[in-house]
Amino acid sequence: QVQLVESGGGLVQAGGSLRLSCAASGGTFSRYAMAWFRQAPGKEREFVAGIRWSGASPFYADSVKGRFTISRVNGKNTVYLQMNGLNPEDTAVYYCAARPVAVVLHDDYDYWGQGTQVTVSS
Repeated sequence: QVQLVESGGGLVQAGGSLRLSCAASGGTFSRYAMAWFRQAPGKEREFVAGIRWSGASPFYADSVKGRFTISRVNGKNTVYLQMNGLNPEDTAVYYCAARPVAVVLHDDYDYWGQGTQVTVSS
């Protein structure tokens, strides 16, 4: 059983930056593809970014390409989401998720964190 704990959310002004972290425990982290999803009030949860076990060729939603960067440090069992150029449309609860092997762009992930709130003020 894998446990995921997100941190790093908060309130930031438009144009600002935040870095989210997701610490994993209880499994072999390097065997899992990791992803970040988000859910804004009244909206469905959506894929933001995903990364293979190797860290190569990450995936991004079109809405965050060029602004967000996903990375991982397998030795620290941690995945990160660096968010730059934030705008109010990025306001949401951000979730970390894990599944074996392959990144998928829908929410078919086996393990989920509890979420961290990101609020961007205009």
